[in-house]
Amino acid sequence: MSLLNKILESKRAELPTLRQKKLPTPPSELPAFVGRRRGGPLRLLCEIKKKSPSAGPLSSALSVAERARVYEECGASAISVLCDGPFFDGAYEDLLRAREGSKLPLLCKEFILDECQLDAARAFGASAVLLIVRCIEPSRLEPLIDAAEERGLTPFVEVFTLEEAARAVDAGARAIGVNARDLDTLEMDSERAARVLLGLPTTVIRAHLSGVKTAEDVQTVRQGPSDAALVGEVLMRMDDPAQLLRSLVAAGRD
Repeated sequence: MSLLNKILESKRAELPTLRQKKLPTPPSELPAFVGRRRGGPLRLLCEIKKKSPSAGPLSSALSVAERARVYEECGASAISVLCDGPFFDGAYEDLLRAREGSKLPLLCKEFILDECQLDAARAFGASAVLLIVRCIEPSRLEPLIDAAEERGLTPFVEVFTLEEAARAVDAGARAIGVNARDLDTLEMDSERAARVLLGLPTTVIRAHLSGVKTAEDVQTVRQGPSDAALVGEVLMRMDDPAQLLRSLVAAGRD
């Protein structure tokens, strides 16, 4: 069984408990998720992830709130918060902790299969929620997009191939991230991601996901059609990511 299938099996087992979980009262207002670049700087979505199934535990020198504060101070446009527990050591409560340190929009990065996960994301303060096409039954993608929007969440739809991108567009996605990493094999292919991004309609928010580690990577992505890029594990490996993040933000403006 692949790692992705193990994660999805674990997620399905969590759903009954989550449906019974008492959720906090959702915030009355949320900051808007990132929009289109329109010739401006490339927006960076910076990740808070405590552990990776492939890399193991990442830096814990900063609390979730402290790291969120650093991300905002250094120019991030939004913060992606891993909420999966068994494989990434996250929790929906980490959204609240990130909100303590930052006013930036928060992306709930989870393996969403059910509306109860959207309820949790909204209750704990997310502005957007990740919907991974590869993880969702085709008949469920459009209902989940609609359900997210009904809750005031931006459905940020992750795709890997041109076929998945077409499914996302047909389902009404208005914000699409193209993952350079194959979730089944974990192999990286930035050239394929660039082709998929070029194939997306200009009317949707487009983001490059995975593989951005250096200022040169940011500049390469900025030269393409992307409105935003996710910066993930490279920041989480650092006890103090401020200097690197400032250089990445600057590269997105040049």
